[in-house]
Amino acid sequence: MNPNQPIRDARTLGLPKMLILGLQHMFAMFGATILVPILVRQYGLPLSIQTTLFFAGIGTLFFHVCSKFQVPAFLGSSFAFLGGFATMANLDSGMYAAMDPQDKLSYACGGIVVAGLLYLILALVIKLAGVKKVMRFLPPVVTGPIIVCIGLTLAPSAVNNASSCWPLALIALATIIVFNIWGKGMFKIIPILMGVVVSYIAALIMNACGVTVMGADGTAQPLMDFTAVAQAGIVGLPPFQLAKFDVTAILVMAPIALATMMEHIGDMSAISATTERNFLQDPGLHRTLVGDGLATSLSAMFGGPANTTYGENTGVLVLSNVHDPRVIRIAACFAVILGFIPKMAEVIGSMPSAIVGGVSFILYGMISAIGVRNIVENEVDFTKSRNLIIAAVILVCGLGFSSGLTFHVAGTSITLTGLAIAALAGILLNAILPGNDYEFGVNSEGDQNRGIHA
Repeated sequence: MNPNQPIRDARTLGLPKMLILGLQHMFAMFGATILVPILVRQYGLPLSIQTTLFFAGIGTLFFHVCSKFQVPAFLGSSFAFLGGFATMANLDSGMYAAMDPQDKLSYACGGIVVAGLLYLILALVIKLAGVKKVMRFLPPVVTGPIIVCIGLTLAPSAVNNASSCWPLALIALATIIVFNIWGKGMFKIIPILMGVVVSYIAALIMNACGVTVMGADGTAQPLMDFTAVAQAGIVGLPPFQLAKFDVTAILVMAPIALATMMEHIGDMSAISATTERNFLQDPGLHRTLVGDGLATSLSAMFGGPANTTYGENTGVLVLSNVHDPRVIRIAACFAVILGFIPKMAEVIGSMPSAIVGGVSFILYGMISAIGVRNIVENEVDFTKSRNLIIAAVILVCGLGFSSGLTFHVAGTSITLTGLAIAALAGILLNAILPGNDYEFGVNSEGDQNRGIHA
């Protein structure tokens, strides 16, 4: 067998190697996937790590069914919705005044259910009109600045978390940089996980030495608290909860689907290029969008975060040269199994917020940086006034409306987030202003790099 030829049927390697390859994919997605519930917990909403892992696995399997078992993609939890979770956590008007965090999470999940269903609308439009016509309304001059806004609006929370213990945050940050730049083999594609592991070990040592942090009440508290770990069982069901629906929550969360749908399209292009198979044509972009959207809605309906296709696992495809979707499905099964181990979830949940802050320095910055890359690689011409105007209005709306825009309709208080306002303004201006010369598919390199996660 030619070692340079990709392996499209991993069964030729034998079951033990397939399991190891699946474990590698699970590790690649693990660090980023579990960070979403950890970050959301920092906002004050009790998103479960167990539920997140369970629906990452179930969502991936569901996606493979919808895509005819052809696409080697893993669906992990989406960082794009973090801004929405933060906004929901801070809502304190109308029905959300003094609302229990568990209920707020349910309403946030209801908004994500609707966001997932928006994928079905785009899938139907693409099926009927074709990819090129649809993407003309969502050019990089719109999506790029929106992605930049997502990262920049989250940046303050990274600093706030890191400030609780700067030495620990810097250990996490430095570890990620070292493994990302100088790491070899598998370690190079899991720098986030290594940053978490190394800084967690450092936190254990610091905690044993009596290091304390300042609590919310102004008193010194231990760096780590293992009370919940001791109380958790080894095996247990994920804490599912049904989503609830409200217009405000829907308008906070649903518009974020604009960014994640662009991410999906970019990832499908990247996976197609990596495996030398045109998945946008067969099984079709409309099928993969349906799989991604329904996986997101299914997860949120029972208290989980939004799912999204993961670029990390595309990196594993390149590294291993094994392109068999069966290996991805093995990784999904591992994720489901981890969802039934509460003690492991609580060990992860005991992570100090400073580690989260250090890791977030990279993650949030990368979100914005990839938005810039999206603009550069698609060769957006900022010598044109229309492009400057669109980008300028999006950035000011996304960053300026930090508290959103609240208005009342028929006695109901409705809040549009800065990101939602920015997305609506960008799409509207792009449709109205003359001179739109973007055509999807002309610049394949740019189209393949439209994702918003590292």
